[in-house]
Amino acid sequence: MKIVSYNVNGLRQRIAQFGSLRNLLNSFDADIICFQETKLRRQEVTADLVMADGYESFFSCTRTSQKGRTGYSGVITFCRVKSAFSSNEVALPLVAEEGFTGLLINSQTSKDKLPFLLEDLVEFSKDELLSLDSEGRCIITDHTHFVLFNVYGPRAGSDDTERIQFKQKFYRILQKRWESLLHQGRRLFVVGDLNIAPFAIDRCDAGPDFENNDFRRWFKSMLIENGGQFSDVFRAKHPDRREAYTCWSQNTGAEVFNFGSRIDHILFAGSCLHESDDLQCHSFIRCHVKECDILTQYKRCKPESTLSAHKWKGRHSIKLEGSDHAPVFMTLNEIPEVSLHSTPSLSARYVPMVHGIQQTLVSVLMKRQVSEQMKSCKMAHEDIAMGSTCEREEPGNKSGSSATCPNECHFPTSQDHEGSILKLNTLSGGSSQETVSKSGSEYEKSVIRLSNKSNKKARNSQWSQLSLRSFFQKSTNLDNGVNDSCTDFSNNQAEPSQPSPHLDETPTVFDHSNSPKQYELDTDACDQHLAGPNGSSTKEEKSNVASLEWQRIQQLMQNSIPICKGHKEPCIARVVKKQGSNFGRRFYVCARAEVICFHRVVLGIVLLTLQELFFCTTL
Repeated sequence: MKIVSYNVNGLRQRIAQFGSLRNLLNSFDADIICFQETKLRRQEVTADLVMADGYESFFSCTRTSQKGRTGYSGVITFCRVKSAFSSNEVALPLVAEEGFTGLLINSQTSKDKLPFLLEDLVEFSKDELLSLDSEGRCIITDHTHFVLFNVYGPRAGSDDTERIQFKQKFYRILQKRWESLLHQGRRLFVVGDLNIAPFAIDRCDAGPDFENNDFRRWFKSMLIENGGQFSDVFRAKHPDRREAYTCWSQNTGAEVFNFGSRIDHILFAGSCLHESDDLQCHSFIRCHVKECDILTQYKRCKPESTLSAHKWKGRHSIKLEGSDHAPVFMTLNEIPEVSLHSTPSLSARYVPMVHGIQQTLVSVLMKRQVSEQMKSCKMAHEDIAMGSTCEREEPGNKSGSSATCPNECHFPTSQDHEGSILKLNTLSGGSSQETVSKSGSEYEKSVIRLSNKSNKKARNSQWSQLSLRSFFQKSTNLDNGVNDSCTDFSNNQAEPSQPSPHLDETPTVFDHSNSPKQYELDTDACDQHLAGPNGSSTKEEKSNVASLEWQRIQQLMQNSIPICKGHKEPCIARVVKKQGSNFGRRFYVCARAEVICFHRVVLGIVLLTLQELFFCTTL
């Protein structure tokens, strides 16, 4: 098993550098990959940033609205697995938790969570604890044999009192969480950018007062050689290696001269997996850690490069591509498989903002029913507009056979229907020609209202669980009186093979010679039924349908990555940060940065200056 820790200094930039997230992950060839400083806000998380085939991901983003802290930190853990369900792989965690205080909403609502002795935190208020987890600095995953902490430690300047206090409180409570798990007999791995260089050998410019730092003293007190419980895995494998740095300043070109510090660590605490009473002969690092080193090939300045190639002059140098950190990796052996389990609920595959909300079966069936109704009613309206004639069945014909035209339309004629039609006939006025002229607009209104009503029912049904039997039962509101005459007709058109109970009683053929009034009354009845008892408009329902459709289109756009037409490569997402009507909107651009040649710009300025001088001379 291989575990990698890497401060990416912006996940979008690293994805653009490697072409895709999967290419970035596959380049490490590791089972567990921990990224820090992703610089992702929760509302900006999309599938192309946190999901890759063959990997399960667990992320934490900044939640604070404090100025200068939004989209600042963030951590994410990728686990390479063959299957996310019923798997016995150690890389797939059994439990995952966001933050380390146990107070975040994701941790409280999750059924699978790591136990924590909250009695040790009574001295801290709830707001203080939540503020520590609000910057998205920790993800915990339980891999049965060990618990992995992916941590991005706070950075605090020597003159920033507020951040120094935040950093002290952060590590103090984090240490209590570690002690709680160690007290339960768990093994711990702590990986990430802790922003602490513990020894003078880990810092290029360590001075005489280097040791006089509270955080360095705290770090050393956690190590076994000073009475603690943790081991620095890199120093355990390379105790005397110098100039083994993982971070370099971006502004001064320190990476060219390897002028940096080692602040990315892999720490371990716990017992060996081998069952033995002789602790001198068996330790986890000696028995199970095969290798631990720095991946120097990911440095922006490659080790094989020469200083003359960079031509450093003051603050001007060739722009180096990549993060200002180098990854640290560790290889484990003799790690046995675990029992079958599935991915935890905190996985990115279950986050609605990544893959959206799954459609229910009832919404799909309702959309199909509405489309069939609209198609049938439209066919009926076209037949009426064309003036097709049908012959009514003779009263003396008892056999039920009648001579009809090919476009005949059967309507139910029960006593209730006849009574309602007669009652509406006495209330309605106007000639048959006026009725025919109004039939088109009335039809459009009835179809729109029927569609809005069905869409509203589909939306409401998404929040209520229905039984499978209900899908095979005919809805009662489709067979009640004249209000459902249009719907009954659409059902007969959609299902011609199923006989209607009304047709069995008294088969009637629709005669268009004296039918316009009757058709107008049928559509009026549908309109009154769909518009409600007060005849209220359906503008609100239309706007709701439109908003849902836009949300579906936006979700589809977020999950699909366009291809650059020039380079034929996946684009990267950007967000408009300039204040205005487009603020906060997402757009895609080419992953390759646009390069402007400096000498061409200077040449253009010189030519313009010469033209102005020549023009002035001629005058």
